[in-house]
Amino acid sequence: MPMPPHIRRAFRVAVAPFGAAGLIALAAAPAAFADEAAPELVIGGIGPIDGVKPGSTFDLPVTVANKGAGAAEKVWVTYSVTRGLDFAEVPSNCRTQHVRPYDEMPERWTMVCAFDQAVEPGVVYTPDRPLRVKALDRALNDELRLRVGEDDPGADDNGTPPVAGTAPAVKLVEGQAGGEGSAQVIDVPVTSINTADYQVTGAALKGRVGETVPMKVEFTNAGPAWVMVKVGDRSVRVMIKPPAGTSVVKTPGFCKAKGEAYDCGTSERALYEGGRETYTFELKIDKRVAHTKGSVALSTEARPFDPDKGNDKADITLDVTDGGPTGSTGSSTSGSGGSADGSSSTGDDGTTANGGSLAETGSSALPITGVAAAAVVTGAGLLVIVRRRRSQSLS
Repeated sequence: MPMPPHIRRAFRVAVAPFGAAGLIALAAAPAAFADEAAPELVIGGIGPIDGVKPGSTFDLPVTVANKGAGAAEKVWVTYSVTRGLDFAEVPSNCRTQHVRPYDEMPERWTMVCAFDQAVEPGVVYTPDRPLRVKALDRALNDELRLRVGEDDPGADDNGTPPVAGTAPAVKLVEGQAGGEGSAQVIDVPVTSINTADYQVTGAALKGRVGETVPMKVEFTNAGPAWVMVKVGDRSVRVMIKPPAGTSVVKTPGFCKAKGEAYDCGTSERALYEGGRETYTFELKIDKRVAHTKGSVALSTEARPFDPDKGNDKADITLDVTDGGPTGSTGSSTSGSGGSADGSSSTGDDGTTANGGSLAETGSSALPITGVAAAAVVTGAGLLVIVRRRRSQSLS
């Protein structure tokens, strides 16, 4: 992503109180004291750099020119590279600093070189030896920023303490006209021949009907390259579809519902090698659905740097341990939770709910019990008749 042109610095400005006359005089000062012979420094002499191999080095053929009317007494040139690149050597009149990412600016290394010599108007200068940059193993789509100025840009307050170089000093020498550039700050893309393997990891869930379980899936950049997504370009999306028979009760950040799935982004636009995003949902198991399976998959935009598509999708499985309702027509529960769901028929997975055998026993036992009861009543009636006849005969 392009780096904003400013370098963040901490500075203070002392302001003295002014009366009305002082304010009028201050407002007129720019016109009265404007220097028509001021220098105008520009940098250039370099274009996009392509086809770099990780581990190799390349030179920076930079030019500095003065398009103004007056000479610049001293010049500072700042070189800034993103994290796939590094400086092969640092001259003694230069200093380096590692700057952490902030304000949409990626992690980078800067080198500021001071040239204590005049740069005359209409003259093109170039370092007496080009500075050399190394492509690291993680290099892919990187960026070089060049800046020239008359003042020391100072250290970035979000970086480490600057370190002075130890290699022989470099100086500016007059060069040939042409390619002197037209801006104070320029960005140069540096493209390396490398790959980055994007991959996802699914999940195996297990729980009972009515239980809420965590579902954690991951997206990883397995490298070897880091990937810097430029501002305005679409970054990779992770599409997550929970298994059927569940409902989402908690969604992680960077995810939003999209139909039956969830569209999830990443926390950073720069995806470091070995870096990962973890998405943790909370799912409630509503019912048992036979052979249900969810998925996690990467979005399908072109990614030439990622030739391995076999790990761009993974399954999310669900094992309902109590065999709750299957959700299919005529089906039932199985396992220990079947009676709690009020079902007594055989499930379509071949198992029988707890109440099944008991219900069958009860339905076949009722007729037998009725016969036995009738026999008891009949026997009692015969006994009464026999007793009455015996009583009559005695009397």
